[in-house]
Amino acid sequence: MEALVWVSVTSMLLLAIVQSVQYFYRTNTYAVEQGAAITSAQRGIEGMIKIMREAAYSSNGAWPVISVASTSFAFYADVDDDPFIEQIRFFLQGDSLMRGIIDPSGDPPVYTAAEQLSSVSDYVRNTDQNVTLFKYYGVDGTLMTDMTRIAEVRFVEATVVVNINPDRLPNQFTLRSTAALRNLK
Repeated sequence: MEALVWVSVTSMLLLAIVQSVQYFYRTNTYAVEQGAAITSAQRGIEGMIKIMREAAYSSNGAWPVISVASTSFAFYADVDDDPFIEQIRFFLQGDSLMRGIIDPSGDPPVYTAAEQLSSVSDYVRNTDQNVTLFKYYGVDGTLMTDMTRIAEVRFVEATVVVNINPDRLPNQFTLRSTAALRNLK
């Protein structure tokens, strides 16, 4: 009789604990997912800025900055510690911030291989919120408005707005970081 009471009390206690954990996850799933998305975006923007700071002349001697736009930035940098400089492009694709890499090939090196794509951050809502992903600053430190003058770019500001579901609270979370392009002369 005593064992039966002990087993039933233990079973009820375990059932109460399991139901409490399930209730917690059901009611806090959105907050947990939003936190995971923000953490992923933080890691992604940190890595992106680190690569931007290492912008360098290409393996064939081309200028470090290839193209600039409000939703994309293309440049050359060494991301894999090999003797060659890769072509890098960060850009928005839907609600994802993407990174494309092209390794040089041949002698002299050319960048004609297929671009290898990977996601830097998901749930990016820059377009929905009308927030510019990239802003560029020139030699004199002023905001650049003429995106054709790529030789003047010296400083890049990246802003990423993250939100899993824009229709639910909490509102979007904005991450901002900057990179000075160190290897430009």
